[in-house]
Amino acid sequence: MDRSIFLSLALASLLVGVVSARDWNILNQLKALGSSSSSSQNAIVSSGLSTNLKRYCESWRFNVEVHNIRNFDVVPQECVSHVQNYMTSSQYEDDVERTVDEVILHFGSMCCSKSKCDGMDAWIFDIDDTLLSTIPYHKSNGFFGGEKLNSTKFEDWIRKRKAPSVPHMVKLYHEIRERGIKIFLISSRKEYLRSATVDNLIQAGYYGWSNLILRGLEDEQKEVKQYKSEKRTWLTSLGYRVWGVMADQWSSFAGCPLPKRTFKLPNSIYYVA
Repeated sequence: MDRSIFLSLALASLLVGVVSARDWNILNQLKALGSSSSSSQNAIVSSGLSTNLKRYCESWRFNVEVHNIRNFDVVPQECVSHVQNYMTSSQYEDDVERTVDEVILHFGSMCCSKSKCDGMDAWIFDIDDTLLSTIPYHKSNGFFGGEKLNSTKFEDWIRKRKAPSVPHMVKLYHEIRERGIKIFLISSRKEYLRSATVDNLIQAGYYGWSNLILRGLEDEQKEVKQYKSEKRTWLTSLGYRVWGVMADQWSSFAGCPLPKRTFKLPNSIYYVA
């Protein structure tokens, strides 16, 4: 009998530990429900549903980032506010900073230094939500992935040249450039947006790139992954060694040739194939 009681208590203790672990959340979104004696049953049920929805939406966002969820047209409507809260939070900025830290660590494995470079070491950046943030556009339009992107409205916003830099990226950009590595910007933006793009990049603190590659008429019908793969192929055919690609979409890394490293920035607002 004593043995049974001991086993029951041990199992209960283990289950409490499991529940506590499952309640942990990096965004610290879960709030204490308070004493059940001072709350109505309806409040407890409502809080439970809210907690479960936050967990579901964070799980959805996480699976987008690790590329388990693909080809989504819009963010699930019940998760739009969750995505907005994350993309405008200090946690998003911290996640970008951690990615930047990993890029800097990657430099330690590179043979290139400013005194030894032969001019053929290259680094590729995407632009939207890698160097320039589109979050102000989503803030002003209230989308954050809840509706399909209106290309006409978005391009009108691009022409205003007001996109800010993504946190921590200006410093990383210039650290790479000052090492003597050639920077290539490969974007899905259309060629007719070149002037607005150049002006915005300079205003945000980016300059000194070797080439800005935008979609010409011959590229407009191609999927992004094909278009960007072809541009990497072109660079390597010229003899460049691509040490890394940094972008916010998995399509920027797909296809051959593969760079030595890829670094993805978080973005669960939209998916680009």
